Amino acid sequence: MNSLTKAAGWLMLSLSWLAMSAQDSLQHSLLWKISGNQLREPSYLFGTIHMIPAADFFLPKGTEECLINSSSVVMELDLSEAGDLDNMLPIMDKIFMEGDTTLADLLSPEEYMLVSESLEKMGLPMMFFERMKPMFLSAMASPEMNPTQLQDGSVKSYELEFAALAKKYKKKVKGLETVAFQISVFDSIPYSVQAKMLIQAMKSTDGAEGSLEKMVQLYKSQNLNLLQDAFQDDSDGLRPYMSVLLNNRNQNWIPVMKNMMDQGSCFFAVGAGHLAGKAGVIELLKKEKYQVEPVSQL
Repeated sequence: MNSLTKAAGWLMLSLSWLAMSAQDSLQHSLLWKISGNQLREPSYLFGTIHMIPAADFFLPKGTEECLINSSSVVMELDLSEAGDLDNMLPIMDKIFMEGDTTLADLLSPEEYMLVSESLEKMGLPMMFFERMKPMFLSAMASPEMNPTQLQDGSVKSYELEFAALAKKYKKKVKGLETVAFQISVFDSIPYSVQAKMLIQAMKSTDGAEGSLEKMVQLYKSQNLNLLQDAFQDDSDGLRPYMSVLLNNRNQNWIPVMKNMMDQGSCFFAVGAGHLAGKAGVIELLKKEKYQVEPVSQL
């Protein structure tokens, strides 16, 4: 997996973490069937966690069959876009802060040392990340789930697994958003706030293993609400920006999903934090007169 694809993966991981907040109750299921509203054939909606320890990776019963029965696989991003050098080069500079702002300008000497040492332990020289937007860096340096572990196989990405299944079954792969748009989401959050979130992520090393284990177990239980509750504290500092980070994106997806479903059956795979609540994708689809049912309950 090349560095551009990994960068896109880090980006999706960031936005998935930000999506977690307490929502209304849903039945326990990661996999949902979308039908009705004059659809010729059903589509499906799956809630992902972007990375998970390989030993805990699982697909609920019927998931692969639903993907096989779909015409296309649709994720937050079309990963082929992230792997296309011609597409990525013009926007890669957007992951960096504007002007002459550096991490040293946003952090105390002690905080700067913490970030530097954390990156060095991962084999990432600080000099290459001085001007990177802190929230983008947070995903890369999170002690709970280091994306570089994809390389040694100790963690798996649901997006990459679904992309592999799409290739295996010769399905079209599409994206609900572009890489450029996802990167632009960070621009709604001041660098100073991003920096605070970066330090919070770095300092979560103590007890991180237990926190990760809890999150994985909640995901495996398919309890979307408790999974979101587990991340509520982490998202407190971002509550003023949740409309941009989560609700607006959910709303933007609905007409895109409707158009895609009118063209053929789709298997949608998006961060689990986008599914629940009054502003979640499931409720928004119901408001558009679709039937959305948990597959595990059918």
